[in-house]
Amino acid sequence: MNRMLLSTAMMCSLALLSAGCRKEEPPKQTHSVPAPATGMSAGSKSHAHADGSTHQDHQSQDHKEEDHAHDEESLGSVTIGDMTIELAQGHGKVEAGKESHLVVKLPYNDKGTTIVRAWLGTEDRTMSQVGKGDYAPSHDDYDVHAVAPDPLPENVMWWIEIQKPDGSKVVGSAKPLK
Repeated sequence: MNRMLLSTAMMCSLALLSAGCRKEEPPKQTHSVPAPATGMSAGSKSHAHADGSTHQDHQSQDHKEEDHAHDEESLGSVTIGDMTIELAQGHGKVEAGKESHLVVKLPYNDKGTTIVRAWLGTEDRTMSQVGKGDYAPSHDDYDVHAVAPDPLPENVMWWIEIQKPDGSKVVGSAKPLK
């Protein structure tokens, strides 16, 4: 009886040991291609083909601008620092957990050297996703996409941060479409 018990225990041990020694497949390699400096947002994905051409998984910048132009509603102008900024909102009214689109038109043409960031929520950015603006040369404005916090704060606002090429920053806000 002891022999049979010992034999069974050894077979189970060998089975477990051999299962643990199996050669596992190496994890699949993934890599990202850095976004080119012109017109591609950080969230866009691109990959190279054998012939050297590239394909964007998202729409081209020109197509994105065309789409946004059809669903934007003016928020009017707002003074931030010493500048009067023109704003428009796309993707409809702000909803908790949904993406909204803000178009920021600066009072000067900088050819994209200013950094524009925006978020929905409160000034302290609590539970907010900050979006960085993509410069649209055909309109000379910045497109910013941000997801609204869920739940929405009672007095939700668009907060806009503008960092000029000289490094100076100003922050202001505007009422979104709700």
